[in-house]
Amino acid sequence: MASQADRELPSRAKQEETEGDTNAPSKNALKKAAKEKEKAEKAAKRQEQEQQQKEQAEANDTSKHLYGPIQSASDRRQTQEFTELAGLYDAKEDEEVTVDARIHNARVQSAKLAFLVLREEAHTIQAVVAEGGPNRISRQMVKWCGGINAESIVRATGLVKQPKEPVTSTSITNFELHIESIYLISEAAQMLPVQVKDCMRAPPMNEEDSKDEPEMDSQGLPVVSLNARLNNRVLDGRTAANQAIFQLQSGISNLFIEFMNQNHFTWINSSRLAGAATEGGAGVFEIKYFETKAYLTQSPQFFKQMAIAMDMKRVCEIGPVFRAENSNTHRHLTEFTGLDFEMVIKNDYHEVLSFGEKLMLYIIRNLQERAEFKRLTKVVDQVFPGAGDFKLPSEDSAARLTFAEAVKLLNEAGIEAGEFDDLSTPQEKALGRIMREKYSTDFYTIDKYPSAVRPFYTMPDPANPQVSNSYDFFMRGQEIMSGAQRIHDYKQLCERMRANDPPLDPLSEGFRHYTDAFKYGCAPHGGGGLGLNRILQFYLGLPDIRFATMFPRDPGRLAP
Repeated sequence: MASQADRELPSRAKQEETEGDTNAPSKNALKKAAKEKEKAEKAAKRQEQEQQQKEQAEANDTSKHLYGPIQSASDRRQTQEFTELAGLYDAKEDEEVTVDARIHNARVQSAKLAFLVLREEAHTIQAVVAEGGPNRISRQMVKWCGGINAESIVRATGLVKQPKEPVTSTSITNFELHIESIYLISEAAQMLPVQVKDCMRAPPMNEEDSKDEPEMDSQGLPVVSLNARLNNRVLDGRTAANQAIFQLQSGISNLFIEFMNQNHFTWINSSRLAGAATEGGAGVFEIKYFETKAYLTQSPQFFKQMAIAMDMKRVCEIGPVFRAENSNTHRHLTEFTGLDFEMVIKNDYHEVLSFGEKLMLYIIRNLQERAEFKRLTKVVDQVFPGAGDFKLPSEDSAARLTFAEAVKLLNEAGIEAGEFDDLSTPQEKALGRIMREKYSTDFYTIDKYPSAVRPFYTMPDPANPQVSNSYDFFMRGQEIMSGAQRIHDYKQLCERMRANDPPLDPLSEGFRHYTDAFKYGCAPHGGGGLGLNRILQFYLGLPDIRFATMFPRDPGRLAP
C-alpha cells in the first residue's frame, strides 16, 4: 500500500509542468513577434534604399550648387551688385539681376516647373523655376523652390523676361524673373499666426474692434481684425498698404523738417521727465525715479517757452507725447508723436496762426503733388478707399473762422452749440462736413476760443478777455493741432495760475523753474503742437489712428 508521500509526488510534478507551460509564449505571440521583426527589417531596408536613392539623386543633381541655404559669408560675393524690385518696372529684356526678397507665395506647378512671388516692401514680381536651360536646373531644385516657406528671405539671381501675358497678381506686371540661382538667407516658420496676404485685404471698417466679427468674409476669405493685426504687427506691417502708410508718415516728418529749416528754426530736444505733474496735473503718467516720483510730460510746452526765454527766437522739435487719459476711441492714444514749434511774436498774435497755416498747407500740398507721395497714396487707396480724396482750397490761404462763427454755422445747420462751451467730437465732425460742402476744404482753422476752455498759460484777447488768442487746426472735421499765444508776463501768469480751477501754486517745485523764466524777462511768443499720427490718419481717411501708428499705445495695449 502506497504511503501518503508517494501519493502526493505525481501531483506536485504535474503542478510544476503546468506552471512551466503557462510561462511559455503562445503561438499567436510568436507569430506577432515574427511579423514585427519582418516589418522592422522591411522598414530598415526601405530606409536604406531611400537613403541610397537620395544620395544617388544628390550625386545626379546638376544644380545642387545653385540653391539651398547660404552657409557662410563666403557664399556671398563681396562685389556682387543687387537690384531692388522697385527698379524692375523699367528693366531690360534678358538683363541679369540679383535681388534679396521675401517669398510671398511658392507653388509647384509640375515636377519640371515652379512659380514664386518675390516681395520687397510694396513691390512684387513673379519668378519662374523651370527644369533644364543653360544652367541645367534640376527637378530637385524645382521641388525645393516650391517648398520654401512663405515670408522666408531669399537671394535670387535670374534673367528678366517678358511674360506671354501680363502678370496681374503682382505689382510688376510686364516682367518676370527666370531663376538661375536661389539661396535661403532666413527661413520663416511654416505656421504663421496670420498670413500677410490676408492682411493685405481691407480690414473691418467699424470704429471699435468687435469681438463678434466673422472669421470669414463673403468670399470665404479670412478676416484679420485690427486687434489681430496689432498683435502680429511685424507680419501685418509687411503689407503694401502699411509700407506706404509709414513711408508717408516719414514723408510728413521730413516735410515738417524742411519747412522749419527753411524758416530758420532751431531744433531742440527737451526732456520727457518732470519732477511734478504740470499743466494742471490731469492725465499724467507717474513713474518711479530712484527713491522719488517723476512724471512723463504731457508735451514739451514748458521747455519750448523756456527756450524762448533763453533768446532762441524760433524753436521746434519732434518727439513723443504722453497722455494718461482713459480714452478708448478711434483717434486717441496714450502716446503719440508731436511736431512742436514756438516762435517770438513781433507785432500780432496772428503771426503764429498764419505761420501754422502755411506749415500745414506746405505739408498737405506736397503730399498731393510730389510723385512719390502720390504713388504711395494710391497704394493706400487700394485698401482704404478715399485715401486720396482730401480737399484744399485753390488759394494759398487756409479757410479760417472764429469760434463764434463756427458756433453760428452749427446752429444754422440745426446743431446746438454754446458760445462759450468747447466743441464736442460730434459737433467737430458735423462742422467738418459743413466746411467741406460750403468751402470745398478738409483743412481749416478755428480762432479765438473761449478763455475758459484753454490752459492757464493762454493769453486772453486784450479786447475781450472772455476769448483767448488761441486756435485749433482741423482735418476732415477732427482736431490735429492746438496752439496759442502764451502769457509772457510773470505777474499775469502767476495770477492766472492762482485763479485756475483747481488753483496752481506758481512758486511750487513743479512750476518754479517755469515761472522764473518769465520773472527774468521774456519776449512775447506763441506756438503749437501737431499730432503726427492724426495728420496721417485724417489725410488718408484711415478709420482708426492705430492704423497710422506702428506700435500704438492705448489704455488696453502695451505690446508689442
